[in-house]
Amino acid sequence: MARILIVEDEPAMQIGLKDNLEFDGYSVEVASDGQTGLDKILTNEYDLVVLDVMLPSLSGFDVCKQARKEGNDTPIILLTARGEEIDKVLGLELGADDYMTKPFSVRELLARIKANLRRSSKSQSSNSDTIKIGNLQIQFDAYKAYTQSNEEVKLSHKEFEILKYLHENKGKVVSRYDLLENIWGYEDDQPTTRTVDNFIARLRHKVEVDHNSPEVILTVHGSGYKMIV
Repeated sequence: MARILIVEDEPAMQIGLKDNLEFDGYSVEVASDGQTGLDKILTNEYDLVVLDVMLPSLSGFDVCKQARKEGNDTPIILLTARGEEIDKVLGLELGADDYMTKPFSVRELLARIKANLRRSSKSQSSNSDTIKIGNLQIQFDAYKAYTQSNEEVKLSHKEFEILKYLHENKGKVVSRYDLLENIWGYEDDQPTTRTVDNFIARLRHKVEVDHNSPEVILTVHGSGYKMIV
């Protein structure tokens, strides 16, 4: 039974989400403010976190940022009443795995939860070998990355998934829409192709000798990206 944490300060929303997730067969815990949510994330093991952005004490963005900074890679779905593109980009760049804008249907949320749990489980059950990608040695199953001098490099859950997908398709052109669909689970241009570009730029700082002249993750203008290893 998957264990899910809901961090939500609106009592009606918290109760409604908890009841629906438990009805769907999940084990559910709740927190009503950001600091309590962060403490639970860092001291317990969850399969997924549903995290509101507007919270007392710490915002959902801050909770996500701190959790990733501490090396916690539990999948996180952000919930917010905001709809601006900049908020979506910020949340995903801070390490969130998915993003839903209120109001939303419970059915859609359950579908997103199942998709994220499925991707997380698949990632953890494969690719046990150490793979060299540019400057890094990657262990996809353990979500670990090291430099050639064996110093650990922090990558977000999404960064690992993007590297894995590019590696599985090495030598092939992967479009931004391919990445949005296969990494974020969207079938159209959401959250935005700019989000993909921002993640690629961050990865190049970690895998390339010179991120301004990439030799591992190449841009194919008008098409997408291609990994050469």
